[in-house]
Amino acid sequence: MELTKRVSSVVAEAGATDLEAVSSAESELAKLANLVGQADRPLPDGRFYHFQAERQAYWDRAAAASPGIRIFRSHYQKRLREIYRQAVPRGKRVLEIGCGCGDLLAALEPSYGVGIDFSGAMVKAARDRHPQHTFIQADAHDFDLGERFDYIVCADLVNDLFDVERFFRNVGVHAHSSTRLMLNAYSRVWEFPRRLAEAVGLARPLLPQSWLTVEDVTNLLWLADFETIRHWTEILYPFPTPGVDALFNKILAKLWPFRVLALTNLIVARPRTASRREARVSVVVAARNEEGNIPNIFDRVPQMGSGTELIFVEGNSRDDTYGAIEREIARRPGMDVKLFKQPGKGKGDAVRTGFRNANGELLMILDADLTVAPEDLPRFYEAWASGKADYVNGVRLVYPMDDRAMRFANLVANRFFGAAFSWLLGQPIKDTLCGTKVLSRGDYETIAANRSYFGEEDPFGDFDLILGAAKYNLKFADVPIRYRERVYGETNIRRWSHGWLLLRMLAKAMRKLKFV
Repeated sequence: MELTKRVSSVVAEAGATDLEAVSSAESELAKLANLVGQADRPLPDGRFYHFQAERQAYWDRAAAASPGIRIFRSHYQKRLREIYRQAVPRGKRVLEIGCGCGDLLAALEPSYGVGIDFSGAMVKAARDRHPQHTFIQADAHDFDLGERFDYIVCADLVNDLFDVERFFRNVGVHAHSSTRLMLNAYSRVWEFPRRLAEAVGLARPLLPQSWLTVEDVTNLLWLADFETIRHWTEILYPFPTPGVDALFNKILAKLWPFRVLALTNLIVARPRTASRREARVSVVVAARNEEGNIPNIFDRVPQMGSGTELIFVEGNSRDDTYGAIEREIARRPGMDVKLFKQPGKGKGDAVRTGFRNANGELLMILDADLTVAPEDLPRFYEAWASGKADYVNGVRLVYPMDDRAMRFANLVANRFFGAAFSWLLGQPIKDTLCGTKVLSRGDYETIAANRSYFGEEDPFGDFDLILGAAKYNLKFADVPIRYRERVYGETNIRRWSHGWLLLRMLAKAMRKLKFV
């Protein structure tokens, strides 16, 4: 703290254009750094300290501003809290950098929350308002807490930084392989309107900003070893007007051409990691009227990772599917297999039963009709184990499929749902209804704990998993497979009634995920 005060004092006396005085400031800094054992660390030039001292003083003054001055910004910040709450699950370890008075961090309800801000006045206000969390005065460019977090959030921060790439690299020090970095940055389109609002007194004057595009931020994240998962626009009308602000901010801000005029860009990123993940695998097979396919499933499901368990959930079949599974288990005493009777109805219920009873760290779904070859499962495992994706989805619409594998109406519906969900989720997903899906047990448990948000209407479980994975920012990957014709039994899908149900679920998902 004393170091910061002395440097700020020297730089403030120097002025931005007095090179001799700035050089003197740098010399003073080096002496002070040596006193605290940091002389070997690379130091930025004097402009950095002048830049930081100016902003520190600005935000100290902002912390003392009267509520009346902050009325419009308060409405904007309230909307930001709603947006972040939608994307960050409760009960996670959360670090907020540029936390201000701590309201956003508190709204996220973390199990462990830490806020960083370089304004002493802001940190004091945050500690007074939210004593249940930890608030630390530090520079966003250069701090080390010695711990890692599940979510790192930065609201309205990157535009105000001296060196954004350096900041992102410092963020990486506090991230583990599954950490999500969520940030928003002002859109460049609003630079002139913002200045106009400042001129007429509707907004507090800002210090000079870096008006970064989404492409700018994405590139800086890449240079700092992060990859962008998705981005979207928010807040078109930052004024409290009942009815009007909801229309503009929850709906029009997401639609072209209005989204071009949105005030802020939201970006979610994850660390680019080269480390490989190994896991025990649980393959869940929902089986109803599939007696003739059971021996093939036992023969063809491969061993993966550190071991593979096979979990059958039998759905009250009209044929002897349950007996066929029991006979195959008896024939293979050394095989790791579990068998359960489905307690409810629908594939979704069967899959959830299997997942609840799985011991593996990685969960897979395999359809019992064998239209997706079990021999393809290692490719799904590799996509997850390599770190390329958190949620791996099968795609039947890339390679040619067997002549009678999919009816024309189903093909059209699958292409429609793929396009609709790609737009809805902000990530490409070509085939939402392919039965083969892969995700970690930890990610599934987060989705399951918050399932009530989307409801329990999905009889197949496909939308349930996809929407939950998107809401909590899992990285998607599509794995193309060759779709085969069923060789035993008949499909359990009722095309038209189930298709209508899926359309209703899509409409609900738009309200709950896109227009919120």
